[in-house]
Amino acid sequence: MIKKTKKNGYTEVYALGQHICMSTHKARRIIDQIRGRSYEETLMILELMPYRACYPILKLVYSVAANASHNMGLNETNLVISKAEVNKSITVKKLKPRAQGRSYPIKRPTCYITIVFKDISLNEEECKRSEYSILCLKKPRCINKYTDITCYNMDNNGGVWDKK
Repeated sequence: MIKKTKKNGYTEVYALGQHICMSTHKARRIIDQIRGRSYEETLMILELMPYRACYPILKLVYSVAANASHNMGLNETNLVISKAEVNKSITVKKLKPRAQGRSYPIKRPTCYITIVFKDISLNEEECKRSEYSILCLKKPRCINKYTDITCYNMDNNGGVWDKK
């Protein structure tokens, strides 16, 4: 699903996993670790965590990224988790046969997981445009002849940071 917000200019893409068979406490333990992180960092965290709850959440993260790239044409490297929440769903009740013909109730908790990604590249471009327009509108009051303001790019001119 795709959701565009008008307030802040971000484009949001989300996926909702329903009736995932795990406790909300176990899912929240994972979701709290990945909230606010980038897409690539989220994948690394989920693949390395030793919990069983990571797999359905990883599938949801892949689904959100696929929605973003296929439906909106967004680049996956610019995606950041803006909202991730876990809500309680129904409890699946089963009966298990036990000794002497008795039945034993089994309750399996399920949960809803919602993951929302936002594209940060769109907002950065708008910020650069607005900064440039603000700088163009400002008129310098005092210009010093001897002041030379230059911007050095350490990546291109082979400075100290050239070593990798």
